[in-house]
Amino acid sequence: MTRKAFFIAAALGVVATGLVLSAPARAQSGVVAAAMASGAVGEQSDGYLGIAGSVGADVRAEVEAINIKRRAAYTDLASKRGVTVADVAAATGCQTLSNRVKTGQVYRIGSGAWQTKGAAPIALPSYCATAG
Repeated sequence: MTRKAFFIAAALGVVATGLVLSAPARAQSGVVAAAMASGAVGEQSDGYLGIAGSVGADVRAEVEAINIKRRAAYTDLASKRGVTVADVAAATGCQTLSNRVKTGQVYRIGSGAWQTKGAAPIALPSYCATAG
């Protein structure tokens, strides 16, 4: 197992226990929830929300605020586990894409195109499989 795979696997183990994102880092305002429902905002494999369509300044500001809280949670866990922030964020992205993106919501893998989740599971990035 490569060093990066080891770190991601370790981070995924923590993510699986639900310890990564605090309630404030997961919380969404009504405007962000509505934007997610409309496909204008979605989850990304990097563990952050992204803007997938046209949104107002209020939605953009809320997405930024949520991502700042997520980064703070990732940074805290990364320092406790001795891994990078990017590894914790990616591990969380794997869990989010697997468990929290609902049918009809948009998501993005890497820098690829935004996709809409159908009934089938999302085809996750290869690094998500390292915590088997």
